Amino acid sequence: MFLRLSHRTRYDYSSPVSFAPHALYLRPRESSRQRVQDFSLTVTPAPVRDVATNDAEDNALDWLYFAPDTVATALEFRTEFLVETLDENPFDFFLKPSASVFPFAYDPAERVTLASCLTLPAEPAPLRAWLAKNLPTPPRETVAFLSALNAAVRASLVYSHRDEPGIQTATQTLARGGGSCRDYAVVLIELCRLQGLAARFVSGYLHEPPSPEEKNPLPAAMHAWTEVYLPGGGWRGLDATRGIFCDHSFVPVAHSVVAQSVNPIQGSFYSAVPATSTLTTHLTISKF
Repeated sequence: MFLRLSHRTRYDYSSPVSFAPHALYLRPRESSRQRVQDFSLTVTPAPVRDVATNDAEDNALDWLYFAPDTVATALEFRTEFLVETLDENPFDFFLKPSASVFPFAYDPAERVTLASCLTLPAEPAPLRAWLAKNLPTPPRETVAFLSALNAAVRASLVYSHRDEPGIQTATQTLARGGGSCRDYAVVLIELCRLQGLAARFVSGYLHEPPSPEEKNPLPAAMHAWTEVYLPGGGWRGLDATRGIFCDHSFVPVAHSVVAQSVNPIQGSFYSAVPATSTLTTHLTISKF
């Protein structure tokens, strides 16, 4: 499927400000299951340097550097891109025979590579209690187990659209009984790691046109989900917000062991007087 995306992020400031370097995770990931056909980034005011590089986890990372004398009352980022997503059937993969039944063990080389994605949760007790209540008799087949776990997370929580920054811990989300997509993703990550499954956070986009019956659909926004490493199958996406494996409607941009590290836009501003900022965004995703 070909998807055309247009994403605008704008910060308006209460007084003129200058800008520190900014790190952007806005360029989609390229892989055997996703191809970026074109990509453009426009920044106003313009930086003096735009350096495209990769971070420690091999995500596409753009660094922007602004001139010391750049002063403005707004900072705007616009991305336009066409991406081809190829994961139409999210179950089109094979597992190693050793991983077909859960629990299984990663081989020694995999464990070294995946060590950071296997870090045990800091607060395991609430997660164990949640598992005992919500998945007391899990399926033994690995894919069926993950499907059941993903569906159980979705069924046990209530979704809320949170505009405020930050990500709740898994314990906070379970205690509050809900959260945003990024909070759901962290819950699933910690549940997987608790049971010996390597898991990481993914930031990206989702093409999901509102149904005709929906009177007041939420505006399109960036999305977050989880990836779990399955021997033979590689990294497979699971969206706990919808309780499904991720297909070609999902556009991954960046992944990380630490969810907060791939916030789409990271940077700060300077002002001689106290200044506040107001964030507005506009996103359109259309099937091409």
